[in-house]
Amino acid sequence: MDQRPRLEDVAARVGVSTASVSLVLRGASGPSAETRRRVLEAAAELGYRADRTASMLARRRRHLLGVMLDIRNPFHAELVEEIQAEADRVGYEVVLSTLTRHRGEERAVETLLDFRCEAVLLLGPDCTDERLGVLAGQIPVVTIGRRVADPGVDVVRSADHLGVAEALTHLIGLGHQRIAFLDGGRGAVAAARRRGYRDAMRRAGLQDEIRIIPGDHTEEGGIRAGRLLAAAPGRPTAVVASNDRLAVGLMDAFVRAGLETPHNLSIVGYDDSTMARLAHIDLTTINQDAPAQAKFAVSAAVQRLDEDRRERMEMVLTPHLVIRGSTGPPP
Repeated sequence: MDQRPRLEDVAARVGVSTASVSLVLRGASGPSAETRRRVLEAAAELGYRADRTASMLARRRRHLLGVMLDIRNPFHAELVEEIQAEADRVGYEVVLSTLTRHRGEERAVETLLDFRCEAVLLLGPDCTDERLGVLAGQIPVVTIGRRVADPGVDVVRSADHLGVAEALTHLIGLGHQRIAFLDGGRGAVAAARRRGYRDAMRRAGLQDEIRIIPGDHTEEGGIRAGRLLAAAPGRPTAVVASNDRLAVGLMDAFVRAGLETPHNLSIVGYDDSTMARLAHIDLTTINQDAPAQAKFAVSAAVQRLDEDRRERMEMVLTPHLVIRGSTGPPP
């Protein structure tokens, strides 16, 4: 039998109506300061916790935003923290569904639908535009971090080509010409950054120096690439990695090979994740403004739900380079 304290128990303890208790617990106006104090004290003493799901069902709105993220990606963790803060501010709750080595995007999205989320925010999805369009026919969809052509899908992303171009401008200014790109694999985000690298190298007159090293947006991919580069003759003097995880893996392989960053190789990442800021990593990288991405993504979803917005929204943010200790003049 469920012995959890109920709203009625709190009301009885204080000697007020359940409506007054509900107003206090929701932070709504009406009850006096003294009533608020007594209700909050009674709720704490009884161990009362509001049943948010029941409350949402009673209002015929769940106010749930579903978020799909890669649990292995530290930048996604930062985005989710900002999304949660913004959702709290506008009165929504967040349900998370994760990608892992054994759990793909389709299953992660199905979980959000099973929870009856009102809209979904997808962080860097790799599925096709067509699949995203089909999903948007069922529920409002906001993608964060990649371009999507389907007119029914809202988009919040960084201008990846500008971020990669700024990284190359920095390295060229230091004197580098043999600049390689450590690739992120087959996903849409990786493809955009790869194109940005090729275009920026051509604009700089370095088309003959274009070199793309296979990778997969993981630390392990960076380690594999680093082992190959450490042992190879005529290696590049600088590498732009498709994300920070690759860059950190590359640095790790170089440390184990007895080589130094940036003395033997300058490295630039992409994301400006928390690990890039650690003193022993000190990674030069591209910042995508996670708080702004989260704010616009939540706003896009809420506008669809609360304001019945129909036109497509695409917000493209300008990234910026954060220079730290992993880049320097070529050896």
